[in-house]
Order: sequence, then C-alpha cells, then structure tokens
Amino acid sequence: MSALGALPPDRSHVGTERRHPHSADFDALGVREAVDAMVEDHAQMLGAVSAASGSLSAFIEALVPRMREGGRLMYVGAGTSGRLGVLDASECPPTFRSDPSQVVGIIAGGDSSLRRSSEGREDEPEGAREELERLAIGPRDTLLGIAAGGTTPYVLGAIRIAHARGAATALLTCAPRDVPPCCDALITVDTGPEIVTGSTRLKAGSATKLALNIITTVAFARLGKVHGNLMVDLAATNDKLVDRALRVMREIAPELSREQAFALLRDAGGHVKVALVMHVHGCGAADARMRIDACGGSLRAAMAR
Repeated sequence: MSALGALPPDRSHVGTERRHPHSADFDALGVREAVDAMVEDHAQMLGAVSAASGSLSAFIEALVPRMREGGRLMYVGAGTSGRLGVLDASECPPTFRSDPSQVVGIIAGGDSSLRRSSEGREDEPEGAREELERLAIGPRDTLLGIAAGGTTPYVLGAIRIAHARGAATALLTCAPRDVPPCCDALITVDTGPEIVTGSTRLKAGSATKLALNIITTVAFARLGKVHGNLMVDLAATNDKLVDRALRVMREIAPELSREQAFALLRDAGGHVKVALVMHVHGCGAADARMRIDACGGSLRAAMAR
C-alpha cells in the first residue's frame, strides 16, 4: 500500500521533529553564517551524549559478559540509523580483529539501502524477522535498536522479535520517550530539534555515531582488545596497518628494533598480542596463544603471567 494510503500517526510531539527555534532563517544566511550555525548547533550534541553516560555504561556492563560467553551485538535500524549501525559493525573487525559475526548491522531494506534510500521499509514491524531468524538470534545475544525519533516500526518490531527469542534488548534514541514494550534498556541521547527540521542525519546522526563508537570501543577494551590506548588486536592486513602494528609493538616493548618487531609479527601470523607474548616469554606462537586465552584475551595479564 502507498505511504499515502492512510493517515499516518502524528509525530509532532517527537523532539527530533520539532522546529528549531534559532534556524527559522537558515536559508537566508550567508555561507559562513550557515556553517557557523551548524557548528554551534552540533556543539550541543556532546552534552547530550554526556548526559546519557549512565545508561550507556549500564548497557555496556550488561553487554560485555554476554559477548565474553559468545553472544553477539546486533544493531537494527532504518535510514541513517541503520547505516550508522552497519558502519560501526563493519569497522570492528579491522580495529579489534573481532569475528565479523560478533557485531552485526541490520538495516531496513537490506544492504542496498546503504547506497540508495528505502525509507519506506521502516514502516514494517515484521521487516527484520527474516534476517533475525536467519541469524538465529537467541538468549546470549543483545539487540540494540537505533531510532532517532524512537518510533520506527521496523526497529520496535525487531525489539519485540528479539525479546521473544530470549535476547537482551535495548533502544538507542535521540528523543525522550517511555521504555517501549519488550525493551530491557533505553538509551536516550536527547539532541533536540535539528537545524533543518526533521533531518536527523545531522545532530542526531552525529550523536548516534558517537554513542555506537563508545559502546563497541569500551566493550572491546573490556574484552582485552586494547592495551593502554593501543589497538593490540588490529588486523594487519595492509602496509598501513602492518606499520601501525609495528609501532604498537615498539611502544609496549621499546627494546625491539623495527626489524625484530617485524620478524616477530610475521612469525605470529600478524597478531600483535601473540608477537608480544612470544617476545616477553621467549615462546612460540602456539604457547603464546594459550597464555593469552588463559588470561581471557588480556595482553597485560598474559605478559605478566
């Protein structure tokens, strides 16, 4: 049925749909004035994310033990929200050498929606069922629905489907609302009205991107993927990343020459943590992996063991 086939729900109460009180003449501004107005408006986004730090922390605290037991994090969204979820999920394997199935992004309309808008699919409450069932979402998994306005039927339906299959569920939204049915946790990053009314790819999109970065970065740090502030589980799959891996190794073990670090990294199959444990304990790659596994992935603990 056409989107104009029936009168839609009135969303005028949703914070991200309200008209911005300070941008009524945006189209009449000069270019520099418009740029400055957008920068100033975006500056408020950081405060909104900061105000949500408690709910973000609680979500991560609940997520990490489930991931440690093999559970997956699944993002579900439509439009900009869906694209941001897919983006964050796709960046985890090269950054943290995580299994691509560990963080999954699901977008209404499928992967084609990453390049071409299919916003009409967001009105389908059952739209995510096939993909969630194909992925066999279950009790060890966590589904985070992402919806800037907090009302997207596709996302709220996915939360209900995941809950029925025993998964933990949460909603990340940029507009205040009550906790929806079947949702275990609500993360509200209240960004308010957009400088171009309703365009949630702007301030809400930036806040969502930061919130997702926080979730995966802190979670993977807790899972041993970061040592200090260094990416010790990065996938050294090109020259830039091999160079970064070598610099990481020499930051942690400055006694190594670049050539020595490269030889260790090559013997470790490109695994920075394995190479460093080999160096510290004078052991082979297999023994180093066993030491790391015995320490729950923590390089700090494996080097000290």
